[in-house]
Amino acid sequence: MKVLIFEYITGGGFNKQALPDSLVQEGQLMLQALLACFAQLHTIQVQVMLDSRLQHCLCDQTVDIVLITSEHNSHDSFAKLVQQADAVWPIAPEFDGILQSLCEQVEAFGKPLLNASSAAVALTGNKYLTYQRLLQHHIPTVPTELFENARCHSGDWIIKQIDGAGCSDSFLVSHPQGFDRALQNSKKFIIQPHIEGRTFSLSCLFRHGQAWLLSVNLQHFQRVNQHYQLQSIHVNYCTDTRVYADLATTIACAMPELWGYVGIDLIETAAQKLVLEINPRLTTSFTGLQAALGLNVAELVLELQHGLPTIKPTRQNILLITVNPHDTAF
Repeated sequence: MKVLIFEYITGGGFNKQALPDSLVQEGQLMLQALLACFAQLHTIQVQVMLDSRLQHCLCDQTVDIVLITSEHNSHDSFAKLVQQADAVWPIAPEFDGILQSLCEQVEAFGKPLLNASSAAVALTGNKYLTYQRLLQHHIPTVPTELFENARCHSGDWIIKQIDGAGCSDSFLVSHPQGFDRALQNSKKFIIQPHIEGRTFSLSCLFRHGQAWLLSVNLQHFQRVNQHYQLQSIHVNYCTDTRVYADLATTIACAMPELWGYVGIDLIETAAQKLVLEINPRLTTSFTGLQAALGLNVAELVLELQHGLPTIKPTRQNILLITVNPHDTAF
């Protein structure tokens, strides 16, 4: 079985411009963690697209590396390689429709997609559509409005790009000038009340209405000027996961489009747990699952193609992942 992996940042998505250092670090982290999973699956041949400027960063002799230079059209190269693969795993941010477009290409060629479908990405990649679906199914979530329809509110508010990833294009405002600044941006935004609480992420597997919780992760953010920056993550932080597992199952029923690895961001107050975002792709927390729990996510996702995953943790560690403060952590 031949699996094509295209991590957008390191795989040539930025081949015609300077590489953003922080995004590259994040992309490399996820790519290397996924390759480590596949290295344990000896019946799988892995092919990886790699920006030629980063070829020194990947020296695995068992991986078929396709170098992408500035002369290539990375999307055309991806399409050609998809046709030669038996399955495809794209890793990309949702903004500007990047992940959705890659998933649509794979689906158009009729190849198995080891990520959520383009329909699931279209839903969860749009924070306002996600909010509406959660609200429809009575799942506690952070109140959300389209910024263009919102009036100037008093108090503290978070303005986010509607399809943004991580902390990018997201800022805290508490005065009219902040609203004016957002209006000057051509991108589409949502607005949410700023809620104080602990921030968690759930690492899950989904299969069309079913959900399996892998770990509950505590996220640590730092407020810098008008932005929040992710500093670190404690993977597998919580051992009593029953409430979180029930929440994941409720979300699976509300969003049967979801499939594969999914990350769910929560903000937790003394009164309730509120869903903040749903990420239909690999997340930073994924990179710690093997060390924390002994789980091979690649193997589990492949099992989802044919039935139920066999989730048997071999250890119970809490793993601290330190994140570059300038990373978007998409």
